[in-house]
Amino acid sequence: MHEKMVAVCSVVGVVGAAVAEILGGWDNAIVTLIIFMGIDFILGLICALVFGRSPKSEHGGLSSSACWKGLVKKVCTLLIVVVAHYADVLLCAQYIRNAVIIAFCASELISICENAGYMGILPPSVQKILEKI
Repeated sequence: MHEKMVAVCSVVGVVGAAVAEILGGWDNAIVTLIIFMGIDFILGLICALVFGRSPKSEHGGLSSSACWKGLVKKVCTLLIVVVAHYADVLLCAQYIRNAVIIAFCASELISICENAGYMGILPPSVQKILEKI
């Protein structure tokens, strides 16, 4: 059993290191983006399951299609971060990846606020500002 656990941990470690490498490292920027993405996804699920107010489905409830599309978009976001990292490598720069991550963090933050608005958590004044954005 011990040998199997060591093998599993080794594989997970190698895969994790490879993913971190292609993302340009495991720093605060990528951790923040992944946390924002996770919170947005969870709030979207809560919006649909608990409140029945998801704008992603006709009836406002949970939709497997909308959920799948959301996950695919999050994976594509990370792929764009990979592209930005390699653009930095190609151009000997150190700002493209971070700029892309900051832009995606801003987008995720807006989506988090929208979901909070659908749940009635945000004050109406903040919701009006979000509607204009």
